[in-house]
Amino acid sequence: MLRTTRTALAKRLFLTLLVVWLMALSFAGGTISGYSIRTAAAAEERPSEFAVFWEAWDYVVAHFVDRERVDFTAMTYGAIEGMLASLGDEGHTTFLPPDALELHQTSLEGSFEGIGAYVSMEEGNVLIVAPITGSPAEQAGILAGDIILEVDGEPVEGKTLDQVIFLVRGPANSEVVLTIRRPDTLEPLTVPITRARIEVPSVSWTPIPNTDISYIAISQFTAGVDLELEAALREISQLNANQGIILDLRNNPGGFLQQAIRANSQFLPQGDLILIESDANQNQTVHRSRGLGYARAMPLVVLINEGTASAGEITAGALKENERAILIGETTFGTGTVLNQFGLSDGSAILLGVTNWLTPDGNLIKGQGITPNLEIPQPATAKHVNAELLSKLTPEQFSAIEDAQFLKALEQLGVDTYATPFLNAAPHDFVTSE
Repeated sequence: MLRTTRTALAKRLFLTLLVVWLMALSFAGGTISGYSIRTAAAAEERPSEFAVFWEAWDYVVAHFVDRERVDFTAMTYGAIEGMLASLGDEGHTTFLPPDALELHQTSLEGSFEGIGAYVSMEEGNVLIVAPITGSPAEQAGILAGDIILEVDGEPVEGKTLDQVIFLVRGPANSEVVLTIRRPDTLEPLTVPITRARIEVPSVSWTPIPNTDISYIAISQFTAGVDLELEAALREISQLNANQGIILDLRNNPGGFLQQAIRANSQFLPQGDLILIESDANQNQTVHRSRGLGYARAMPLVVLINEGTASAGEITAGALKENERAILIGETTFGTGTVLNQFGLSDGSAILLGVTNWLTPDGNLIKGQGITPNLEIPQPATAKHVNAELLSKLTPEQFSAIEDAQFLKALEQLGVDTYATPFLNAAPHDFVTSE
């Protein structure tokens, strides 16, 4: 699996007319000889500006010299991608061909077949944000900060992030060869990786040895996160670990809106404002904390970074602006819109941003992100702690931790990290909530 830190679910439709345009494109057909334009929409339904598209299309079909390269499907898909790119909703509103749509529909199931790495697009480069612990990518030596240059010998320059992800993902037990550039090496590296089925727990947690602090990581807001988080918090409450919680949302690409609302409800008093949705007509929908919460009074520190997106940003923003938590790390990605999926007639689909998300104070998330209370930048190559590492922490391992954001969170919760508090601690078993 290759999961993108830029990929998050949450946006909303712009104009019904855009769908008409897409349908017109998807039904364009014919042959090179005797070519004629066919559309699903009558000419009078199309905006006048769209006529120039058909002019360009006809010139290509009639005059382009390499006839064998005139591919109606590729031309149509390219036109759709260009139209959506013009909306400026980078990394969110997107077009999915049928094969990519199938992969997308499995992206929130919590298991995947692929190499197991989080990626993002940085200044035109496909960057490994982090390999997943125990994944084929990690076992093959892939590191945070590696830049993908080629997939099976095919250059990725000029491709979208989704296109690269599609090249890298594949069935378990098959091999993919990545050519990467590593910051500290002069020559590109060739790394063969055998894909596998990756099981990713959405919620993992552990008590931090020799403290009354618990660490919780939410990797993605998949279906069932609310139940997993509730189970974890119940166990934490039974430990009498009341010094605080470190909630790690770093590299969380988002997920289902309702899961984020339910997760926030575990930490925020009932009735506190979590999120405001605003559509193109300025109609607003308000979401508030509801039900029971098992960690509404416990001290809370939240870790965020540039890979925190979508539903992860909703959670961070609500906890910050309700003054419920201290945020530590880096400004989040800024993908605060709701995505609706609109299927097209050939099995492809568009994911279209249809509403903006506003924080409790009315701040727009899209393009802005959520800023931390304490900014602690660290390089992409810095290894983050995780529940498995912390559960078996030794004094030597603690002294070698390079995760400055995590160490600052400990300090905020009253732990003197310079005193190496884990010296006499016995390792705890790793816990993943069921």
